[in-house]
Amino acid sequence: MNPSSSGNDHLPVYESLVRERGDVVAEARLVAAEALHQAAYALSGHGRVRPMPGPAERPAGPHGHVGGA
Repeated sequence: MNPSSSGNDHLPVYESLVRERGDVVAEARLVAAEALHQAAYALSGHGRVRPMPGPAERPAGPHGHVGGA
């Protein structure tokens, strides 16, 4: 999938994987956004960045897995 994709592409293999395993790409985007936010906060001189929550503190994923993969 390329970034210039119109969004109208039909990707049955990808859709099947998303149903089975969850949307890893969307999860990676969220983690990357959080990392950017924390880096910007830390670099702006606002003190320590809170650590990422441990597996017990993370919400369960779409298939009941806690803490990611």
